[in-house]
Amino acid sequence: MVEAVVFDIGRVLIDWDPAGFYDREIGPDARARLFAEVPLEAANLEVDRGAPLRETIYALAAEHPDWADAIRLWHDRWLEMASPAIEGSVALMRALQARGVPCWALSNFGAEPFEIAEEAYPFLAEFDGRVISSHIGALKPEPEIFETLELAAEMSGAQLFFTDDRPENIKAAAQRGWRTHLFNWPDGLARALVDVGLLTKEELA
Repeated sequence: MVEAVVFDIGRVLIDWDPAGFYDREIGPDARARLFAEVPLEAANLEVDRGAPLRETIYALAAEHPDWADAIRLWHDRWLEMASPAIEGSVALMRALQARGVPCWALSNFGAEPFEIAEEAYPFLAEFDGRVISSHIGALKPEPEIFETLELAAEMSGAQLFFTDDRPENIKAAAQRGWRTHLFNWPDGLARALVDVGLLTKEELA
């Protein structure tokens, strides 16, 4: 029986669209070259594991002087890549909590970016518990991060319902026996929550 819901944050509760941001700033063609020539996404994973945001991004800019100004935007205007909130998902989290269902966050997120996000999105303080990758030095889909949440929540397996936008993370949770939903949009998540008996259609109307 499901007793708690676990939310990813990026692309589930908050939009995360670096490509769209750079398309607007430097144009789609330049953005494609930038992402092909500079390991920005790999650097972001380092930050998610616990590396400092500014130092990591600025060091990358120094290694790629032709792209330095564009690279530094990843730090200087980070919040513009992580916006807006996905209000339908936030509403579902609050509806669950109103019914007494604990809601947890399980997210790959850098420490400094998470502080920025907390200030911009106060609902991030409303979780019953949070497991953030940079705080423990482990990333989804690594087993350690899932185990950390199980221990913190004192639940495991089918007691936990997990929604995430990445199939590899969903697969890792399912292998631990968690109930899962591959997130695409709040409407689909709402139907999945009804299906497992955590919300009713009347509550969603």
